[in-house]
Amino acid sequence: MQGRKHRHCQCPIWVDGILAGVEIRESLKLRDWQRAQETIREWEAEDRRALKPERKTVVDAWKDFLDDVEARRLHDSTARKYKLLQRQMIDFTRRHGIRSLDELNLSNISRFRSEWKDGSRSSAKKLERTRAFFRFAIKRKWVQENPAAELKAPKVTLCPTLPFTPDEMQKIYAAMDTYKDEMPKHGLENARRLPGLVLLLRYSGMRIGDVVGMKAERIQGNRLFLYTQKTGVPVNTVLPDHVLKAMDVTPRASEEFFFWSGLGKLDSIVRSWQARLHRVFEMAKIEGGHPHRFRDTFAVELLLSGVPLERVSILLGHTSVRITERHYAPWVRARQEQLEADLTNAWSRDPFLLSQTQGTRGVHGKGRRLN
Repeated sequence: MQGRKHRHCQCPIWVDGILAGVEIRESLKLRDWQRAQETIREWEAEDRRALKPERKTVVDAWKDFLDDVEARRLHDSTARKYKLLQRQMIDFTRRHGIRSLDELNLSNISRFRSEWKDGSRSSAKKLERTRAFFRFAIKRKWVQENPAAELKAPKVTLCPTLPFTPDEMQKIYAAMDTYKDEMPKHGLENARRLPGLVLLLRYSGMRIGDVVGMKAERIQGNRLFLYTQKTGVPVNTVLPDHVLKAMDVTPRASEEFFFWSGLGKLDSIVRSWQARLHRVFEMAKIEGGHPHRFRDTFAVELLLSGVPLERVSILLGHTSVRITERHYAPWVRARQEQLEADLTNAWSRDPFLLSQTQGTRGVHGKGRRLN
């Protein structure tokens, strides 16, 4: 026993006194005297004890978070992914006897992630959603720190962008005719809509979910309204005449939509159209056929035609040009031309190459003199 004046003990520090007329005698759960004294000074300056954050259960925290997701009107696919994360996290906490949100420390969150069966890219996306959930909790004072922020994201190897070649596009168009001939009567209407869907995917750069859920009124003349920028400026794309003619003969699924009745869940209808396209890819004998490759073809053809990366990024609706650059930088024509020019200039100044060229010329000249 060395008394209260001893400052090098590792025992928890207690506070004993009266504050705002209330007697306090409890552990500060600290072993550092400087931090303990700072805490007491804060209490005395405010004439009250610092309020402890509200203890929130994991279930209640997720309920409030999903209410906020709904209020923000996030896309259905985004909301669905958050609900999946909710079910997985609640199942994890129940199996491990965790009730309060503040019990999900770095160790527990790391253990939670170790149970994920996702690939590297899906796992990285899920980690970002976990971080967003805890950022929401921090702003509401339910937790003091974001444990998911300390987890490193998995290494993601980006797959190369694979646009359809002109030959592959011809095969797809030919396969759609064969697909229509093989369709039974009840599936003929969707088979007739398929060429319009493919051409819109190819020449608008839109994702398949956006095309299927697109209202017919968004096509005005030869212009297709894509979206409105944050600045309030609308972004439109110009459709070729061939695409417009195909849309004119495309039977509408309803008065408002080309490819959707407007009833039921859009995600279910999108999956149906994806299945039809996969059948077309099989008939065209195209390996790795996927609807997103039409979007890649749209972007790559523009870049090869010399359209600046910044403008292509606007048409694709990317939030940052860095996203566009990450996926399509190898196809930027101006950049490739500059790289080739730089290499040509560098090789023309290389001493070794210059000496080899001069030496070769000298041998040839000497040979001519001998003859």
